[in-house]
Amino acid sequence: MGTVRSKDGTTIAFDVVGEGRPLVMVDGATAYRAVNPLGGEVGELLRDEFRTYTYDRRGRGESGDTPPYATEREIEDLAAIIEHAGEPAVVCGSSSGAALALDAVVAGLPISHLVVWEPPFVVDDTRPPLPPDYVERLDAAVAAGRRGDAVELFLTAAVGLPAEAVAGFRQSPFWEAVEGVAHTIAYDGRFIAATMAGAPLDKDRWSSIGIPVLAMHGDGTEPWLMSGARALAELLPTATLRVVKGEGHGTTPDVLAGELRRFAA
Repeated sequence: MGTVRSKDGTTIAFDVVGEGRPLVMVDGATAYRAVNPLGGEVGELLRDEFRTYTYDRRGRGESGDTPPYATEREIEDLAAIIEHAGEPAVVCGSSSGAALALDAVVAGLPISHLVVWEPPFVVDDTRPPLPPDYVERLDAAVAAGRRGDAVELFLTAAVGLPAEAVAGFRQSPFWEAVEGVAHTIAYDGRFIAATMAGAPLDKDRWSSIGIPVLAMHGDGTEPWLMSGARALAELLPTATLRVVKGEGHGTTPDVLAGELRRFAA
């Protein structure tokens, strides 16, 4: 394990495994190294070809969190990781981490290839869009000490779980860990509020991207996630769409490692 210091002084903790080209894994909402081993497992599978970095996004796990929050700070965090890697990196963003990674490319970070797994883009009527006050409600719940309510809003409004399923989830051993990072759900909300509005993707937001992009979704995932990945691939001239058989939103290390190896070879 190591740490880097982001531009605003925040300490960002990471693990690194393997030799070769740098590959940085960017988690989605609520995920971090202690609860999501996917990135580390991918790194082990690719250790002969890539030097894989998994890091705790700010406010999660062993990373710090310096207020006030802005999406630019998280791009600076990723920049610090890539700078530590020492050369242009392959970046893989999962779920809402995909939106962060796309914005990082636009910001000019030294990224050679970008892989996005099931970006959370609601671009049609296959599901309800996020409430327009989603981020504000999350922030208000955390400020009032109702962290569990923030998690429930995320699971129902963003993930799309029925309320009765969330009631059962509250009794699971994972609930405490998710509540612990509830304040960061609004961080991801700021990245994806416009992409989950039920409208076509903004043609200008990522129009400057000129590096190779691989947009992926599983053939067993939710229809709206299929539509979102397809919309991104159609929007970016340098993007390729890959439909992965047998996978859902939570993909497996061997599948993701194989796709990364093929795409970034």
